[in-house]
Amino acid sequence: MKGRILVLEVAARFLHPLMMAAAVWVLLRGHDLPGGGFIGGLVAVCATALVSVARGAEAARASIPLGAPRLTAIGVGLAATSGLPALFADAPFLTHLWVELPLGFTQLSIGTPLLFDAGVFAVVFGALGGLLVSILAIDEEEAP
Repeated sequence: MKGRILVLEVAARFLHPLMMAAAVWVLLRGHDLPGGGFIGGLVAVCATALVSVARGAEAARASIPLGAPRLTAIGVGLAATSGLPALFADAPFLTHLWVELPLGFTQLSIGTPLLFDAGVFAVVFGALGGLLVSILAIDEEEAP
């Protein structure tokens, strides 16, 4: 990459993990409140865009866990798998099911919507992150 900006590179090293943590936070709070897999995936893509602007397309490609195509495929699998428990419970496909786990003084509710949202997160992050990296790689090849 030509014309590197040191301040941006240093800022990206600190901001990328914070943005990824924010993406996971948005994912986890998303079923009951605004957010979810789609918005969390977009925040993760923004973190990848920051890395690509600061350090180039190869660094951005490395910041997508497992690689974009594999992450997208895993996301589709997770989203589809989230509907299977409902079939075993004699309910329509993709019906939300919840499990209550007692944790001392409180309970933890885990449900199939979280699995679905995680799949959407992975699809959005993998597909749009891969598209972003591909476009930037072409742009870097054509740069004088």
